[in-house]
Order: sequence, then C-alpha cells, then structure tokens
Amino acid sequence: MGGGGFKNRFACCFSAAPTASSSSSTIKLLLFTVPLILVSLIVFVVAPRSSTWVFTSTLASANSSEDFGAVTLSGLQSTAVAATPTVTAVHGGLEKAAALNGSASKSLDVEAEVTKNQEFEKTKEDDSNNNINEPNSLNISIPGTVPNATTSPNESISLPSKQSRRVRTKLDKLEAGLQRARAAIKEAKNGSQLPDPDYVPIGPMYRDAKAFHRSYLEMEKQFKVFVYKEGEPPVFHDGPCKSIYSMEGNFIYRMDVDTKFQTNDPERAHVFYLPFSVAKMVQFVYLRESRDFSPIRRTVVDYVGVISQKYPYWNRSLGADHFMLACHDWGPETSFSIPYLQKNSIRALCNANTSEKFNPVKDVSIPEINLQTGKLTGLIGGPSASRRPILAFFAGGVHGPIRPILLEHWEGKDEDIKVHKYLPKGVNYYEMMRSSKYCICPSGYEVASPRIVEALYNGCVPVLISKSYVPPFSDVLRWKAFSVVVMVDDIPRLKEILTKISSRQYIRLQRRVLQVRRHFEFHSPPKRFDVFHMILHSIWLRRLNVKISDNNIMSN
Repeated sequence: MGGGGFKNRFACCFSAAPTASSSSSTIKLLLFTVPLILVSLIVFVVAPRSSTWVFTSTLASANSSEDFGAVTLSGLQSTAVAATPTVTAVHGGLEKAAALNGSASKSLDVEAEVTKNQEFEKTKEDDSNNNINEPNSLNISIPGTVPNATTSPNESISLPSKQSRRVRTKLDKLEAGLQRARAAIKEAKNGSQLPDPDYVPIGPMYRDAKAFHRSYLEMEKQFKVFVYKEGEPPVFHDGPCKSIYSMEGNFIYRMDVDTKFQTNDPERAHVFYLPFSVAKMVQFVYLRESRDFSPIRRTVVDYVGVISQKYPYWNRSLGADHFMLACHDWGPETSFSIPYLQKNSIRALCNANTSEKFNPVKDVSIPEINLQTGKLTGLIGGPSASRRPILAFFAGGVHGPIRPILLEHWEGKDEDIKVHKYLPKGVNYYEMMRSSKYCICPSGYEVASPRIVEALYNGCVPVLISKSYVPPFSDVLRWKAFSVVVMVDDIPRLKEILTKISSRQYIRLQRRVLQVRRHFEFHSPPKRFDVFHMILHSIWLRRLNVKISDNNIMSN
C-alpha cells in the first residue's frame, strides 16, 4: 500500500463533520490517540528485547561462576587406604557460626562443646545427604555475613536503568590467585618439565612429578600463613624438638620465626595456624594417670573461643582454612575437642590413622622423626645396595597388635631376617640398618613409626606393616615405588615376599629411597623440598581444595 493510501485512510477517520465543535473534538482525540499508538509500537518493538536481555544476563551470571572444585595432584585419592574417602560439604547459616560464640560476648562452654561433639557423631547420617561424589573435592559452603541475602556472591542483579557490580574484596583476590594456581597445576600435567636450580622431581616415586613441581613453585610464589599470636609457652608457641615428637616442636618454632611464608596481615593469609603443642599439653595440662582428658579439651576449646571472638576468620569458614599440627599419639583425640576442628580444619598428624577419622583428602600425614640431638649429624648415610648382606632387620619394643606377630614368626628363626626384641650388647642399631636391604617398620600402639624415616635416612628400603595407615606425603609420593607394603596376614610369608623381589628391582627401590629421602630430611634453617617445606606443601594442597567466601554483596 502506498503512502497516499495510508494518508487517505488516516484522514477518513477524522473527517466526519465539518463543524467547529467537531473539529475541536477531533483535534483532542488526535492528540490523545497518536501518542497512544506510538507508545504501543515502542512497547511492541522494545519489550521482547528487554526481556531477552534480562534473561541472558542472569544466565551468563550463573554460568560465569568459576569452578572451585578440587584441582589436586593426580592420585590424591589414591592413598594406602583401599577405601575411597568421601567428603562432607559443610553448609551453615548464622546458627552454625554461633556454635563457637563468635558473635556472642561470652566465652565457649567446654561442657556444651563436648555435648556437641557427641551430637556430631549422632548426626553423621544426616550430614551424609550433603556428601560430594568426587573424592578429591572439598567444596565448602560458607555462611554469609548478610542474614537475609538471597543472591549468591557470583550473581549480578540486572536492572534496565543501572547495572550493579560486585566489588572484589581481599578474600576474593586471594581466591582468584588460588584459582590461577589450580589452572597452572592442571596445565603442568601435560606440559614440559620446568627447570629448577635445586631439584627437579622426576621418576615413578611421584604420582605426577610435573604437577607436584608446579604446585611447589606456586606455593613458594604466593602461599601465606597467619600464626595466631595468642597463647603462652610452654603449651603454645613451644614444643619438643629432641624426641619422637620433634616435628611438632620444630614446626612450631619455624613458623614463629619464618619470614617467607608467615604474614602478619591476616587479610593476606591463605591459612591460619593454631600454634598449640599436644605433646606439651600432655606434659603440663594432663594429670598423669588420671585418664581425664577434659583439661586438654578445655584448653583447645578456650583457645578457639579466644581467637573466634577476637578475629572473624574462624567463624567465616568454620575452621576450614585453619590447621593444627601434632605428632603426639593423642593428636587426633585433641582435635575432637571441637567438632569443626576435626571435621573441617586441616589436621597435620603423625598418627594418620583412618580408623581414627583421619581423612586423607583434607588432613595431612607427616613423618615421625626421632631427633635425639635436634640435628641430622650421623643419621644419614649407608653403603650401596650391593654391600648390604642382611635381607631384613627389625629391633624394637613389643607393643600394639602387630609386633607380637612379627616376633612370634621371625625372632631367632632365620639368619636372613634379623628380628629382635632387644639388640644384643655391642650391636649398633643404625649400623644394622645400614647393613640391611630391607628395614621392617611395623606399627606399634599407633600407626606411625620413626623407623620409616630412619630406614630412608640409612638407605634401607622400608617394609610397611600396618593397618589403616596413610604414609607421609601420600598426596605426592607413590610409596609402592620405593617401599614394600606387607599385609599383617602375610607376616608369616615375609621372607618369601622379599626374596621374590629380583636384584634389579631391589636396586631400583634402593635408588629411589636415596632420591626421595630429601623430602624427609630436617634442616635448620630449612632447605627447599625438605620435610618442613613438604609439610607446608601438603597444607597448601588442602587449601587449594577449598573456596572460602565472605558472601559480602556490594553494588554501585
């Protein structure tokens, strides 16, 4: 239809009568109708586009949320434990944060905490509904600081006239740095090995040597630890440095004086260290022979109560970015003082016993090292593989369920397997290790044993005999590549198992022992890739498994 036809049709609508009054009415009607038509046309054209923009903006916001699931070194779930661990996602609102009285003025009540601990055990089945399918992931949903907020931190509210945008907090920037580290570790798995002036991890002893190396370099570049200053020695900021609990005291001391990884600004910290010594608690807090563990529990509860009221960080994450370290046998029991400490926090333990709730996905197994002098002088060495005439050796106290079986079958029974309850006079323990191809390392009352590290120090291939034990640094190291794992039921077949290992295979095992022992050596000051840095690296890996959010929603 032409333009003239449209004009004629439009004119006939308003040419009914030529009178003055009708002309006035026509003008009024025209002034009312024309804007109405124009508005209708605008609504018809614009409304669908506006609706589509709001939808796609919301969709993009939902899809742009970064995946902060676990990016761990390959094989993190493949520990010495046959069963695959599951991780419970922690969900909570303000009522959970209030469980530690962070927003209240009164101190924590130990009686209530012990009761909560019992209730926590009873509610495990309810928590199982929140289990994550992926064994490597530790996704933690953190209670927000805005009680009535319904928008997640990664969403943006779309308004036609003005868009709001989220202001990045210091915590957001920390998490962004961790995400870049995850991406770099993932890329390293398929990339080339990076050069290193000190040491380049390589070989079957590592689950993924390139990923481990890149993760270690990322740790050196950005990892920061805040050590709480509260607490007085000897229970806090102190620990034994010359016993089988030496790692506990040496780590506490090192973290107090460290300038590379420690930060005095908690806003820059990736993790927060609770600097108490379980060994010192047993010595100074526990009443010997009383069998009353409540003084130790009260000490832990009170300490967490102090820091949770003075600082916002424990309640922000319910302890998920906090860690404790203990080499005493009672380390796991001490962590049970507060359910969130056991369930959420990173626990670096020598007593890494899965039957006592050790979770290899979030907890760290550390080596038990008996430093009698506080130094490694005279502890490291030994001849080559061809100059070791003894097949296997063990000497130690008879305690726990495994060692009596070992002594029953092999003490004084075979010249090739030297098993002793007590060494004969004049025989040196370390010289026996250095003369042996294999050093038998059975668990005692607890799963950890200093013999494992002693075997590595002396170039002797460890023979691990235990139940429910996760060997140190199993997130990085493949223990079967440099040790022999023997089931308890196979103790009677011990000689058969060891003699079936060919000479070539034994030489490979022994060479790998010499290579990995650098990760178990103690140095003061620490050296790269030594035991202090390996402990930190394992804690770093667990922190990579978690995303912490303060849920602050800000808009401009």
